[in-house]
Amino acid sequence: MTHDYTENYDVIVIGAGHAGVEASLASSRMGCKTLLATINIDMLAFMPCNPSIGGSAKGIVVREIDALGGEMGKNIDKTYIQMKMLNTGKGPAVRALRAQADKSLYALEMKKTVEKQENLTLRQSIIDDILVEDGKVVGVLTATGQKFSAKAVIVTTGTALRGEIILGELKYSSGPNNSLASVTLADNLKKLGLEIGRFKTGTPPRVKASSIDYEATEIQPGDEMPNHFSFMSRDEDYLKDQIPCWLTYTNKDSHDIINNNLYRAPMFSGIVKGVGPRYCPSIEDKIVRFVDKDRHQLFLEPEGRNTEEVYVQGLSTSLPEDVQKELLHSIKGLENAEMMRTGYAIEYDIVLPHQLRATLETKVIAGLFTAGQTNGTSGYEEAAGQGIVAGINAALKVQGKPELILKRSDAYIGVMIDDLVTKGTLEPYRLLTSRAEYRLILRHDNADLRLTEIGREIGLVDDVRWTHYCLKKKQFENELRRLDGIKLKPIKETNDKIVALGFKPLTDAMTAKEFMRRPGIDYQTAVSFVGPAEEELNSKLIELLETEIKYEGYIKKALDQVAKMKRMEEKRIPKTIDWDAIDSIATEARQKFKKIAPETLGQASRISGVNPADISILMVYLEGNGKARRKN
Repeated sequence: MTHDYTENYDVIVIGAGHAGVEASLASSRMGCKTLLATINIDMLAFMPCNPSIGGSAKGIVVREIDALGGEMGKNIDKTYIQMKMLNTGKGPAVRALRAQADKSLYALEMKKTVEKQENLTLRQSIIDDILVEDGKVVGVLTATGQKFSAKAVIVTTGTALRGEIILGELKYSSGPNNSLASVTLADNLKKLGLEIGRFKTGTPPRVKASSIDYEATEIQPGDEMPNHFSFMSRDEDYLKDQIPCWLTYTNKDSHDIINNNLYRAPMFSGIVKGVGPRYCPSIEDKIVRFVDKDRHQLFLEPEGRNTEEVYVQGLSTSLPEDVQKELLHSIKGLENAEMMRTGYAIEYDIVLPHQLRATLETKVIAGLFTAGQTNGTSGYEEAAGQGIVAGINAALKVQGKPELILKRSDAYIGVMIDDLVTKGTLEPYRLLTSRAEYRLILRHDNADLRLTEIGREIGLVDDVRWTHYCLKKKQFENELRRLDGIKLKPIKETNDKIVALGFKPLTDAMTAKEFMRRPGIDYQTAVSFVGPAEEELNSKLIELLETEIKYEGYIKKALDQVAKMKRMEEKRIPKTIDWDAIDSIATEARQKFKKIAPETLGQASRISGVNPADISILMVYLEGNGKARRKN
């Protein structure tokens, strides 16, 4: 079959949300002629839900995207109105940055970046069909009948895929924020043989800032100390004039209003069919599930400098409009709040992610990739993390180069993708620090040390960034060596100084590095004994040194675990394997292996329902015995 193509591309990305933007920028920057097609250009990198980037685990993902050469971190650093480091009272493994965005400016700046990018064409166009020949992508067909050829296609349609907005008893076809839904493409994906699921998410009402009684709420300011998402951002550019958020709570009256109107709530009346997010439930779901709680936190988040709209974080709802108004007015500080937009729920189709490889390419169609909420995740950061991986792998496939698979020990992005393709998801997936078994080595402060060299190798890290990274790495390694090479001796002069600082004297000689492991001894204290580094180190590098030194024992244990898993991760499972030929494995394991089609022994070991005994049998089988028997 031949097509009369009107335009030819290497990679076509469908959808210009956070996944689509990162995917298209990655493939174009790697030298592929790329088309970014979207239903509405004005919705590019739009934030239909909360006006923020980052947070627990998510903030680390943004730094990983930046380290690979992506755009999200740089863009939020240009457009934030508040920056805050979370979990500062906890260990370094769970600290993460969060920024309130100027919602309109964020989208505008990202649009400028896309428009200026070489090899990238931005087009407002509805894609109805993905064209496939002999099990391989060859292009797309638009609603206007145009045919564009491509060697790879990435679907990043977010919540627009057969999207339906639900508000009380009202239900209508729509993407987020009353944009057009993508209906024909949803049908096309089914015809192509992909298994489709149905999820639901939601958003809260927005209220007018001037109608809020802020004196009745608690102020939530940003950080005074400079912090950035991008490793290339400068401390001297840190925003001093930040806009605070505000904290208030639901109360008994609020809960009574919800309980009295549950019969009108789409979630409970049967109108909502899709599965909602466990970790970001609607307020009506919270009230039903957590009956013991007499209040729930609500954060009032400004949507930008040049708008009166304030996002009521924590009040996601699809209750009827009149109930939403009554509910708002029951809350302290919002008694006279003017509702500018109602909250709503949105249902949408997803591609069940067990059908994907770790590159995010579908198993059934070569060259077809999916990323973002299309794969069943929630959140801008999770979407962007998948987007950059899909864009990278689409470009590598077109160029005939080896694929990129981020392991669980490489990045939170690797954890997320492995969870999706190995375990699947029954609800909108959200990244949590608890999902990462190696979280002490997947920190926000070392994302560049973990991933920048990968970004450079694939062609996403430019010379300026590479020079910046190499200098930091050199300073870091030199100072670690220096501190490990200088000894403090238990002489009177040294011990008198240590005691004067309130610490126990030395009984044996120790290196400055060992001295820093003592509780209460920070880098500045250590260098007061051994002198400063040859080159002045910035505060972020000092924090990194302190973490690496103080947690060295724990980090080494984590790296040892990674090394033990390496053999299983490297043991490939042939695509042609006959699972029925391994008659000793349990029936459930065989069924799961057939469904997931694991590519490595490590991936097979993480499949839910597969036991260690099944993995042992599979290992023996792969090593050539041909026959493996379960030990009783």
